[in-house]
Amino acid sequence: MKISIITPSYNQGGFIEDTIRSVLDQNHDDVEHIVMDGGSTDGTRSILSRYPHLKWTSERDGGQSDAINKGFRQATGEILAWLNSDDYYEPNVFGDIARYFAEHPDCMLLFGDITFVNKDRQPLFGFTGDTISYERLIACPDIVRQPSMFWRREVVREMGGVDESLHLVMDFDFFLRIGARYRFHYLARNLSYYRYYTENKSLSMSRRQVREIYRVYRKNGVRFKWPVVRYLLGKGAYAHGLAPVLKPLADIFRGRGRPG
Repeated sequence: MKISIITPSYNQGGFIEDTIRSVLDQNHDDVEHIVMDGGSTDGTRSILSRYPHLKWTSERDGGQSDAINKGFRQATGEILAWLNSDDYYEPNVFGDIARYFAEHPDCMLLFGDITFVNKDRQPLFGFTGDTISYERLIACPDIVRQPSMFWRREVVREMGGVDESLHLVMDFDFFLRIGARYRFHYLARNLSYYRYYTENKSLSMSRRQVREIYRVYRKNGVRFKWPVVRYLLGKGAYAHGLAPVLKPLADIFRGRGRPG
């Protein structure tokens, strides 16, 4: 069972070799690694050229979502995933992933645990357990474990790739659409490491992220019940530095009755 990994990249020369090596450091032989680089100018291409097994392209693109979809179109594996160029996999997990899909033909999407690390790969915290479902994802988009999620190629054929109009929460939208149709399956082990640092795109563009999450809710027909309202209030307060002000207001609003 072939596994295809898509890596979108732009000027991540300081990290991408960890990403490449983590795909190589697996206990499964049938692996395809596709790197879609957006024309990096920092030496990324010289690193890519050192690994002949890679399928890679370096050219200007329409951003991360465009690069991911281009990779999906090139992928030939039965199982797909995307791994950003500053994240990396746990060693020797692909064997368990392929085995799970083979033994569970009803599984269309599989997720596992994830560990957040700093720029120097020192562990910060983790998310573990079988805690992701469609309803929970609606209530808290932050529970997405994108680097630790794998799916059958039929999912992309049936539902399309990521929404290229989204630049920060394309993963939330993608997995929300999958969750509306299929049950999430869980593999109880750490699968990946996510680098968490201030230059990280989601951290540095938090206001735009809130607007995109709101758009995803609207486009997917999510009703604005209290869990959704509470999440947006909290996320918006953080993005605008107003958490100390808006939290008491949210508590008052909740006390008057939950909408929806």
